[in-house]
Amino acid sequence: MSTKLEFTGERFLPGAGGEIWYEHWHRYHFAAKLVSDAEVLDVACGAGYGSALLARRAKHVVGADISADTIEHARATYAALTNLDFRQADCAALPFAAGSFDVVVSFETIEHIEAQEKFLDEVRRVLQPDGLVILSSPNKLEYSERRGFTNPYHVRELYRDELTALLASRFPHIQWFGQRMSFFSVIWPEQRAAGGEVFEISEASAAEASPGHARPLYFIVAASQSARTIAAVEPCVSVLADRDEWVYRDYAQAFVNEKIQWERGNTLDGVVAEWQEHSREAIAQRDALQAAQAAESARLAARIDAQQHEIERRAGLRWWLALPWRRLRAAFMRAPSVT
Repeated sequence: MSTKLEFTGERFLPGAGGEIWYEHWHRYHFAAKLVSDAEVLDVACGAGYGSALLARRAKHVVGADISADTIEHARATYAALTNLDFRQADCAALPFAAGSFDVVVSFETIEHIEAQEKFLDEVRRVLQPDGLVILSSPNKLEYSERRGFTNPYHVRELYRDELTALLASRFPHIQWFGQRMSFFSVIWPEQRAAGGEVFEISEASAAEASPGHARPLYFIVAASQSARTIAAVEPCVSVLADRDEWVYRDYAQAFVNEKIQWERGNTLDGVVAEWQEHSREAIAQRDALQAAQAAESARLAARIDAQQHEIERRAGLRWWLALPWRRLRAAFMRAPSVT
């Protein structure tokens, strides 16, 4: 039984969608046309999908990886391919005889290791003198610096001049290719083959096209000790299209999710704002009612005080009127006068 591998972001597995799917598959399709009838070594082959793809055209392919679980998975998954083998191996100490291979392929390997010089020395050793190496490496300037991105799995990323220095002393003949994810509109003639071009435009200056992709995210290099070998590598344009349109679906779903979150956020903001407005109105109405109630209470208290004073006044008047005024007057009238 094959070992089930988990996608962690470090090693690509078939079925993982998004940009990584395009990048990894495209590299192997690009290399496949350069390995016809060749003895091929795929260093850091991972799950083995790329080695299997190369085996469709190559005479024989060996996939090598340092992970025992990955090699076990690859052997079980591609057991039906009789021209494909897998070996557990350290890329800086390859267990193969000198000159064993016509082509060595190694994608997204060099940035993961400290022993970059030993790795390239081993690649040169196991290659035929006129053999070809095809490898990829992130362009540190574009991949990390300009994007402000740090990949925790990368040990040492390289600038163009650093990669040049590592390769040139071992493989003096080099042809450079650049890789970058983009969205394309392709127009092609159906009646006959034609040359191609790659150019860039921007929304701000759509009428001004710049030739080529001047900002490769990854370097892909074909290198050899033989000028004749490298001259046979055609400087063609390669475009990969996805029948299932994963990248469009991923971005569309991301857009939908963002739109939903935006609408939810705005709806919530609206509800909160409306609730706050109602609260302010309710507080104002409460304060006005309390003020009116206080004024009415003061008015009623004053009225009660006035009524109490009137009651007391009238009570005093009744007392005065209740005195025996007539008898007092008669007694006064009978009293002798004083002369």
